[in-house]
Amino acid sequence: MRIGTQESTAGGLARAFERAQAVGAESLQIFTKSGRQWAARPLVADETRDFRAAAQRTGLLVLAHASYLLNLAAAGAELWEKSALSFVVELERCAALGIPWLVVHPGSNPDVAQGLDLAARSVRRALDATAGSPAGVLFETTAGQGSSLGHSFEELAELLEKTAEPARSGVCLDSCHLFAAGYDLSSEEGYDRTMRELDQRIGSKAVRALHLNDAKKGLSSRVDRHARIGEGTLGLAAFERLVCDQRFEGLPAVLETPPGQRQEELAVLKALRDPANRARARCSASKPLARPRPAAVAKPTKSPHSNLIAPNAARG
Repeated sequence: MRIGTQESTAGGLARAFERAQAVGAESLQIFTKSGRQWAARPLVADETRDFRAAAQRTGLLVLAHASYLLNLAAAGAELWEKSALSFVVELERCAALGIPWLVVHPGSNPDVAQGLDLAARSVRRALDATAGSPAGVLFETTAGQGSSLGHSFEELAELLEKTAEPARSGVCLDSCHLFAAGYDLSSEEGYDRTMRELDQRIGSKAVRALHLNDAKKGLSSRVDRHARIGEGTLGLAAFERLVCDQRFEGLPAVLETPPGQRQEELAVLKALRDPANRARARCSASKPLARPRPAAVAKPTKSPHSNLIAPNAARG
């Protein structure tokens, strides 16, 4: 597993690689445009060249996350059309930048059957618009909050079946969302049961990336609230199982926890992955991570892509 972080692109898309390297990340996730705006500034040649060069130079695996405004399953025709068109643009941006996977929430619709059909149609439209590109789409597991879709393996399996392009579609597992949706990763028995169901319903080979987030709420809460690793309700054993699971070997797995202590969180997860350091990791995470000092009193400190995972490539 290649453990990394969600990174800012402030100052230029390529700057995200510098930030990821600074905290010791092995992978990263970005927004190729603002995650909270519909408009997308066109990419320019220098920008795509610099991004690809940074990816090549650092060797970091990179994912993109789609805008939070999108609702690919919207019942309303106007919002659905706007979301579907915007999603095409986002996948085109990934293709231009050499990003292999665009992660997206399937969307919300109180009519599950209609919503799944609409979400799959949206993704199919984007894949058709970018035919010939290796860039693909990952449906992210959701917490099941409200009428959001994608909180069960059955729904994700149906989305993949309707999308009907296995080489360019897959799943991104989010640990917080799985737990909130009722998949118990916190106990050995629950983890094994969850992974058996994953294998039966979807197949672990459809999992192309993970989000590693602790959960603020308990099992089956249906509440999407991330907590820092070791400070939530999942328990450190859940993350030890995930980072050591051979099903996910070589895959990018990114933290989406609140910024400020991701370097410490990365260190804990890497230690859990290393048998020689697991005891130290458990001890480090048994107490809350140190909070950063307020800026007013803190002392200042000084502080591409030949190896991207192509959608149909074997795992490393």
